[in-house]
Amino acid sequence: MINEEIKTFGLFCGIGAGLAGMNRSRAEVTNKVATYRAQFRNVGGIDVDPGCIDNFDKLVGVDGTVLDLFDAEQYTAWHGKEPGSDWKPAMPDDIRRAAGGECPDIVFTSPPCKGFSGLLGSNRAGTAKYQALNALTLRGIWLALEAFKDDPASFYLLENVPRIMTRGTHFLDQIEKLLEAYGYAVARTTHCCGELGGLAQKRRRFLLVARHKAKVPPFLYEPPKRSLLTVGDILNKLPMPGDERAGAMHTLPSLAWKTWLRLALIEPGKDWRSLNRLNVEDGFLTDFGIIPQQAYQSDVLGVRSFDQATGCVPGRSGPTNGAHSVADPRPVGALEYRQYGVKKMDETSATVTGHRSPGQGPFSVADPRLSWHTAASRNKYKVVAINSHSNTVIGCSQPASGAASVADPRPNWSDRHGGNMKLCSTEQTAPTVIGGGKGVQGGHISIADPRAFGTDQREVFNGGGHYGVIDPEDSAKAVTAAGKYDNGFNSVADWRLPEPTENLQCVIQSEWNTWNRPFSTYELAALQNLFDPEEGICFELVGKSHTAWREWIGNAVPPATATAIGSAMGHAILLARSGQTFALGSTPIWVRPVMTAISVDTPARGGVE
Repeated sequence: MINEEIKTFGLFCGIGAGLAGMNRSRAEVTNKVATYRAQFRNVGGIDVDPGCIDNFDKLVGVDGTVLDLFDAEQYTAWHGKEPGSDWKPAMPDDIRRAAGGECPDIVFTSPPCKGFSGLLGSNRAGTAKYQALNALTLRGIWLALEAFKDDPASFYLLENVPRIMTRGTHFLDQIEKLLEAYGYAVARTTHCCGELGGLAQKRRRFLLVARHKAKVPPFLYEPPKRSLLTVGDILNKLPMPGDERAGAMHTLPSLAWKTWLRLALIEPGKDWRSLNRLNVEDGFLTDFGIIPQQAYQSDVLGVRSFDQATGCVPGRSGPTNGAHSVADPRPVGALEYRQYGVKKMDETSATVTGHRSPGQGPFSVADPRLSWHTAASRNKYKVVAINSHSNTVIGCSQPASGAASVADPRPNWSDRHGGNMKLCSTEQTAPTVIGGGKGVQGGHISIADPRAFGTDQREVFNGGGHYGVIDPEDSAKAVTAAGKYDNGFNSVADWRLPEPTENLQCVIQSEWNTWNRPFSTYELAALQNLFDPEEGICFELVGKSHTAWREWIGNAVPPATATAIGSAMGHAILLARSGQTFALGSTPIWVRPVMTAISVDTPARGGVE
């Protein structure tokens, strides 16, 4: 067994997720003499964000380098001001130092994608600011080629969003010519990270691959594709949001009440367009209501059908203490003039009269054209079913901006102890007293004690202020060390009710018996394969900002995907080092039919070989 070291290096490395995955790549080649096995080792990474480098050090286990790769002109265009006197542009020597003076075999670049992404409008993408950011793709490749020209890397990878092929065509053309001038064969392709890494998300990405023709003659084959997992395959291994064992990343964002309501009304697997099916009158839903999830007396607010027999008529027959209402289909005059009539969009209108109000005839229409802008993202309020794949994880944190949500079916108690919240009457026999469980929700029984109120003999209980609520105009009672809502006047009648737009966290059980909620930052990291729940649920990135965490996670290359890519490249490198120039593979050559084959030396362009 001959161990062959394959060194990797990252430009625009982010938090290092891709390079951490590449370190786990495996490749093995056997010839008539020996078996060669690849051992991957990272020699460094560069990023301009210090927070990314802190996480790079943690995930990859190698010291990264904070370095701005702009030149002076790009710096000015991006920041809107001249660089300071202590600033200097990065040069090839800086790249070599960041690699520890070593020459890598694989250079993995993932330059900023904001200017190429469809999330940025085309007008802003065309400004000098974002064109300067996009130009980093070309400058980064040039710096690396110059830095390692004495011992060229076997492969260059450039990963980005697929739209770079349209918005960044002129940059890709220059990069391809530059790589060819340094002796590389180049291919442009797209791939699905989910299929390469066996993930629970569909993540299409552009990948430019460059092979050094002299150092690696053999074909580079595509990594084998794997089946996609479902969101539930991942979430079922994770605790529920808010569980302290998972750390600070496993909390839900606070959203406006109307956002929670919209999410609850969206069908699993669909997005904001699912709201078109709802009937709304005067800003209110007509077919749905929101009620607290608590035990009411049977038939409270019940409505009898017109063709149904009524129940027993008690002395007090109000709506709030039984089914004492009727769905009367006979509104006065409705059959005569069709008051409040609503026409379908594909129906012919009734006669147009001098009347104009809906209450005077069928003068309304069921307009299916919800007032969302035609350019609204298809991912607005996107709710993913737990047994399907998630969409691409992006840096946004709000569902209205395209951040994914999941129809989580786990808030129900169907698999819990049968004595949850068990409340016994004093006239009943108590059920079995158990020794386990956690509180009343785990089977600890409770009692409906009639002696709590109105009993003169219970003077301490009566006067103790249990569940006491203080009038805000009164002075507070003494603050005790053990003061809680249930053992004194430790609550207040707060008149400051939250505004409709104020953000909060709440649980609304949808009609599909699910909790439609945003993914937590922790769950997004799991979908991106930044950690394996089976190896432990504790995971947390460096920092304290959910906004920064989500941006880093959304920009990351999933480690499992990088592992698959690294294994394919490692196999080609081992073939070259073992003296083999050709080998058949079971997967297609990694190239689209319309592109130049990466494993075939094409004729030189413009006299450059």
